[in-house]
Amino acid sequence: MRALTIRTPSGEGTGHLDSGKAGRRGSRLGVKEVPPLHQDPAGGAVGVRFADWAPPVAWMGVIFWLSTDAGSAQQTSRLLMPVLTWLLPGATPLQLDALHVLTRKAAHVTEYAILAALWFRALVRGHAGSAPTVAWGALAISVAWAFADEAHQSFVISRTASLRDVAIDSAGVLAVVLVGRRGWRAAADAATTVLLWTAAVGGVLALVLNVSVGVPSGVLWLTVPAALLTLLVRRRRARAS
Repeated sequence: MRALTIRTPSGEGTGHLDSGKAGRRGSRLGVKEVPPLHQDPAGGAVGVRFADWAPPVAWMGVIFWLSTDAGSAQQTSRLLMPVLTWLLPGATPLQLDALHVLTRKAAHVTEYAILAALWFRALVRGHAGSAPTVAWGALAISVAWAFADEAHQSFVISRTASLRDVAIDSAGVLAVVLVGRRGWRAAADAATTVLLWTAAVGGVLALVLNVSVGVPSGVLWLTVPAALLTLLVRRRRARAS
């Protein structure tokens, strides 16, 4: 740190004073301090904020563009169908159409998973609050944009709005937020629990329905007990730990 030489009115040096002390003494004397050029808090804060918030906002723009005719089924089929035909030369047109639809739905999940991840990162780095606040913020913004995206598609001739697509988008958002909030292991454990309960409860309902109408249930007689048994084992292990 640079030292300042203090001179008396006669011009003789009386010693050295640390620049920090000089600044404090100058402030007491009413002298306004000028901060160094490399300590521009305003410019630095704006730069960091832009770097954090620009990626999710830009990705929202990409999603908005994809909700125009550029992302319609007619346009994506021109790109995907030749690839699917080359990969699966023996597939029927109906099977190729089903794969095309499945790919589009997977794209929905992926693009909104990316959006949620970008917003989660921006809110964390921007110190937007506690971990739950950040998670709920990323979830709310991303799901709200999913609704806005579908509303926008209702005004595009080649597109149709669908609440089912909002649910698919939200699944990608929820997965990323859950991972970001709880970590990969906890998120995988929670997802496994949800899937097991879905298989168990849904399977029981399907068995009851099939028995009532006289339809064979096939593999459900194996998968439902397996799901219930797995849930029981997981619960006992959780209690033991």
